Amino acid sequence: MPTDEGQGSRMIEVVQLTKSFGELRVLDGISFGVDKAEVVVVLGPSGSGKSTLLRCVSFLEPYDDGEIRIDGELVGYRMNGRGERVPRSETENARHRQQVGMVFQSFNLFPHKTALENVMMGPLHARGQAKAEALEIGLALLAKVGLSDKAHEYPIRLSGGQQQRVAIARALAMRPKVMLFDEVTSALDPELVGEVLIVIRELAREGMTMIIVTHEIPFARDVADRIIFMDKGRNVEEGPPGQVLTTPASQRLQLFLRRYQGDYLAT
Repeated sequence: MPTDEGQGSRMIEVVQLTKSFGELRVLDGISFGVDKAEVVVVLGPSGSGKSTLLRCVSFLEPYDDGEIRIDGELVGYRMNGRGERVPRSETENARHRQQVGMVFQSFNLFPHKTALENVMMGPLHARGQAKAEALEIGLALLAKVGLSDKAHEYPIRLSGGQQQRVAIARALAMRPKVMLFDEVTSALDPELVGEVLIVIRELAREGMTMIIVTHEIPFARDVADRIIFMDKGRNVEEGPPGQVLTTPASQRLQLFLRRYQGDYLAT
């Protein structure tokens, strides 16, 4: 039974999380935690529940059972006086979403706004900051992702990699406690992938707490503190990159790595 008490020093805590769409159970009792400043990479085949997991953590998608906590606070729900779980108000959920930056495979930029205007929207409209302050934040974050010279360009004039870096800056503008990345390089041409991964590596060095869903195995090895391998909505295997990617214990993960890495594993 969920409670409203905190769960220690963990920034993210997922406990026995379940989520179904009709008869299809997408998340089947998955549990894991992410410490502050830890980078957890989630691997798994298509349909394993990775994207749904991120959408539940950000509460873009309600979950059926179990619990999710961000910095000790129950996400999406609260306990009433009878010990029953009830939905939080939309105001409370909006406040939660400000703590969680989410970057998607598709860039989701507003095409009629410049890169700078896209980044400024959160501080202006969600946080109610003054325009001068939002402008300062926007310019600083575009510089952070290497796009100072593109501040006044519209998305149509930016490459896919540049658009994705604007999307990262936009998420960071909300000053989130946690960043979630959902296959952020899968829609990019191969030569553009590196520029996005450089930004994520820098966030890791700065101590941002992150969950990253990716198929970029070398990147996962380089940036992750821990790797979780999901299949059919469950946490099949978990551990440090050197262990999980070099000596996987489960046959399912061995097959997955062979598919995505070719001859990476010794045969």
